[in-house]
Amino acid sequence: MAAEHARDAERDAILAALRPVVDGIAATFGPVCEVVLHDYRRPEQSVVAVAGSVTGRAVGGAMSEIGMRVLARGDDVADELNYVTRTGTGKLLKASTMVLRDSGGAVFGALCVNVDVTAVGEAHALLGALAGLGAGAAEAPLTTFGNDIDSVVDAVLDAHHLGGHRAWAGLDRAERLDLFRSLDEHGVFAVRRAVEQVAGRLGISRASAYSYLSQARADTDRTPAGGHA
Repeated sequence: MAAEHARDAERDAILAALRPVVDGIAATFGPVCEVVLHDYRRPEQSVVAVAGSVTGRAVGGAMSEIGMRVLARGDDVADELNYVTRTGTGKLLKASTMVLRDSGGAVFGALCVNVDVTAVGEAHALLGALAGLGAGAAEAPLTTFGNDIDSVVDAVLDAHHLGGHRAWAGLDRAERLDLFRSLDEHGVFAVRRAVEQVAGRLGISRASAYSYLSQARADTDRTPAGGHA
């Protein structure tokens, strides 16, 4: 118990030290920049500090799909730097997610920087068209940024099942297990009540959802390193 309190105190101190860094980075880059500080000990309310308003985040808001992916990878996760994504409103973002670790190496949060490069992308496309360079770069992947964790979980479900896939009743057992395995790998089940939410969206019982998740994890554990189930 004392060790756990000491670990939490250390993590709290790291977060407190980074709060002025959040404001400083955002002030340096101006209104196109947003900096978000996450405490992953509370996935549903992970945002503990924010400066800027590129994605509309607010203190007390939930982590995004990116945060879920970090949780799913555990302490072996690496920083994700200078990746490009887009918001549901069409903004093009260049972003970096830098994980926070305590002295024991355990991941407990992240410092995220989002820069709105929509105007830069439009200018690049225009210049490319004028120069006759043909089609631009492939469309950046969509990331759901929401202050409500339920909307983020719903977005992941839409992308992995309800967005273009057959209805649950049309999936065979292997496909159902693959769906739960994919959701688990994306960190969805790191969120409290996620199993109940997934069950509700798929129209199955909570017990059935827990059963599929357990089977999916068991199959993954039996898969040899580098092999396939």
